[in-house]
Amino acid sequence: MLQIAFIRENQEKVITALAKRNIDATSVVEEVVQLDEKRRATQVELDNILSESNKLSKDIGELMKGGEKAKAAILKEKTVLNKEKSKALAETADALAAELLEKLYTLPNLPADIVPVGKTPEENLNVFEEGEIPVLHEGAQPHWELVKKYDIIDFELGVKITGAGFPVYKGKGARLQRALINYFLDKNTAAGYNEVQVPHMVNEASAYGTGQLPDKEGQMYHDKTDDLYLIPTAEVPVTNLFRDVILNESELPVLTTAYTPCFRREAGSYGAHVRGLNRLHQFDKVEIVRVEHPDKSYEALDGMVEHVKNILQELKLPYRILRLCGGDMGFTSALTYDFEVFSTAQDRWLEISSVSNFETFQANRLKLRFKDKDGKNQLAHTLNGSALALPRVLAGILENYQTPEGIVIPKVLRPYCGFDIIN
Repeated sequence: MLQIAFIRENQEKVITALAKRNIDATSVVEEVVQLDEKRRATQVELDNILSESNKLSKDIGELMKGGEKAKAAILKEKTVLNKEKSKALAETADALAAELLEKLYTLPNLPADIVPVGKTPEENLNVFEEGEIPVLHEGAQPHWELVKKYDIIDFELGVKITGAGFPVYKGKGARLQRALINYFLDKNTAAGYNEVQVPHMVNEASAYGTGQLPDKEGQMYHDKTDDLYLIPTAEVPVTNLFRDVILNESELPVLTTAYTPCFRREAGSYGAHVRGLNRLHQFDKVEIVRVEHPDKSYEALDGMVEHVKNILQELKLPYRILRLCGGDMGFTSALTYDFEVFSTAQDRWLEISSVSNFETFQANRLKLRFKDKDGKNQLAHTLNGSALALPRVLAGILENYQTPEGIVIPKVLRPYCGFDIIN
């Protein structure tokens, strides 16, 4: 959430920045500023009446001590009127604050200066590319055919049990999935990330805290009975570990990693781009989350990008990194880099990670602060990234490592799998 003081003092800057997202925020910004002015004016009036009431109480006490009951009675009548006024003003101030908060929730984060202008994914900026695209043998197949051939993932069985988008991993497919999770976690913890296990359901406050609500309400599975949400990413529970927390500056940075299943009610569509593992309603992901000092968050973002690069280099998968344009960025992000793996069998790039800096946007919602050297509370910066999302990484491995003899396991994963080929 954007800070109201920043909006109030930088209205044109906010409007111009959000135009990079292809959003005309003029009217919303004007409404926010007007609501804030009304709220502050109401609060000043309320504070004045409360201050006057406190003075009257002291005066009444002095008059009673002096035996001037008649004068004290007149002041008491005024305190009754003030009490009624203060109650009405408090209700008005609360209503204005709630309305202001709802308006602020509709405004996305401001893009960083280096975010490219653009409306569609085609306008994202390719900033890095590495790895040789393998030449596959004649008759090479996409992963949804390979998993049938080797009986390692069963999509139809998932439909039977639950529905489309909920695959069943079997045999070496399940072991490869587990190997990837353990490998990713080991890489992250070796890099200094503290591993945690977190709930897979969160309350409404947590979903608001990281910006999933109200922006992505339609994409989340919601249990109405207990008012809980299945997590779309470990980012939500992990980042909320720090909700309403004030850290000491010496405690920064805080690095955390977690494995969780993820659940997303994405609208269904048809075609090869959503077949097999390309789009699921339940999938596994290992996440990294950082709480950083504002002066060091972009250096930390670069470090996260290098960390994910190192994992893909060890997996020996061809990949590229995109700096997302304003029109393709997530609601909460100030700057995002997407990693994509090339699927040779599908002849297309598959997104497998997003690494983002949210600056103070999430921290403002979370009330996540740190005490600086002067003893003042400052909003921290939050960052997160997939390290990595499993389905498309697995799809890339199955397709790019296929041979006439079977699917060769990347060397780095063999100690985790206990086998070197699926055949």
